[in-house]
Amino acid sequence: MHLSRLSTLFITLLLFTAGLVTSPAALSGASTLASIKQSGELVLGTSANMPPMTSKNEDGKIIGFDIDMARLMASGMDVDLKIKTMAFGELLPALENGEVDVVISNMTMNPERNLRAAFVGPYMSSGKCVITKQEGIAKAEAAENLNSPDIRLAAMKGSTSAEFIKVLLPKVTLTLVDDHEGAVRMINDGKTGGLLTDYPICLSMLQRYPDAGFVSLFSLLSYEPIGIALPAGDSLYINWTENFLKRIEAVGALDELGTHWFGKAVVSTTGE
Repeated sequence: MHLSRLSTLFITLLLFTAGLVTSPAALSGASTLASIKQSGELVLGTSANMPPMTSKNEDGKIIGFDIDMARLMASGMDVDLKIKTMAFGELLPALENGEVDVVISNMTMNPERNLRAAFVGPYMSSGKCVITKQEGIAKAEAAENLNSPDIRLAAMKGSTSAEFIKVLLPKVTLTLVDDHEGAVRMINDGKTGGLLTDYPICLSMLQRYPDAGFVSLFSLLSYEPIGIALPAGDSLYINWTENFLKRIEAVGALDELGTHWFGKAVVSTTGE
């Protein structure tokens, strides 16, 4: 991150932290927030395999847009951030079991997940796209043009992208992968025709592999509101997070993160 952006982000932290930190006495009736304040840690659950939202760098450090936002959230509580990485499909069970306090991991807010957890957001809106090297896939004008057994696509296990293929493209030969890097290798090796994923992931791949010959097919067939998952039934924690998200957008912190990770501001609590 450039020095000027980093400085701006630190100033932002000071601005909203002063207004969001709550005393332990005021939290005596709020189980999750009181527990976080008592432990001095906000425990984040994330998959760390969907750059630039959440990933590991060469040194094994967890980085990404979602991680930076979680650090802002922890700073607003005046606690440290503790990161737990796990498979994407294990994130909501970990939240339900109390193993993590929050899930921020490029997670779409959909009705099925919302039955299990509360969601705040969206802090970003996305849609489905395909990363491919095959001209026939790249030029598809509608979903029905892809719905053929001759079309091979990969999607990450437990993702809405996998469900998208199963429901809307049932004839497609689907391969489930553990992470997007595995899908990139499959595309390069000719083992699959493309990867169906979310817009931020496609954008990142095009930027990270400029000489790989990848092209992207962007779809308007789906609306993917990306949100923060919280334990169900904790109204104060949910309310705090709603106000946190509104505040960091108002002071420009979301735009700072968007510019850093995507090269432009692409986020909004209104879902635009």
